[in-house]
Amino acid sequence: MSNPRVSIVMGSDSDLEIMREAGKALDEFGIAYEMDVTSAHRSPDRTAEFARQAAGRGIRVIIAGAGGAAHLAGVIAAHTTLPVIGVPIPSTSLQGMDSLLATVQMPAGIPVATVAIGKPGATNAGILAAQMIGLSDIAVAKKLDAHKEKLARGVEEKSKKLKSSQSV
Repeated sequence: MSNPRVSIVMGSDSDLEIMREAGKALDEFGIAYEMDVTSAHRSPDRTAEFARQAAGRGIRVIIAGAGGAAHLAGVIAAHTTLPVIGVPIPSTSLQGMDSLLATVQMPAGIPVATVAIGKPGATNAGILAAQMIGLSDIAVAKKLDAHKEKLARGVEEKSKKLKSSQSV
């Protein structure tokens, strides 16, 4: 997309299926994004350079997904003042708990907003990025309001359906 405001990065292309969920959420709010692969361990210089240049390219939020040791979000956060959202990827026999702990346990001064493991976390990362952008973009803020209303309507519909099935 042209003029991306969010960058979605992942430690490996094997994380793409999960990280696409962040992109789907951003699509819902009409927010342009880019996707790339960079690794905190296999390409540390590339990762640092990406982080240092992101703001200058117009990026406003970075979503970083990684599995295993999951240092990608933290390394990026060390090299930028942009908000970084970490998505733990369930890539090992520990089912993402290792990734969650590596992502969430940042030292004071280098924050990484960490969401749930896997696809739900990637979806929430996209929504959280939209909320950050919505602070200064009225159009996005309105779409977020509509999203919340849609969620509330869905609960009402499920409640009515459940109650009507019990009255039979």
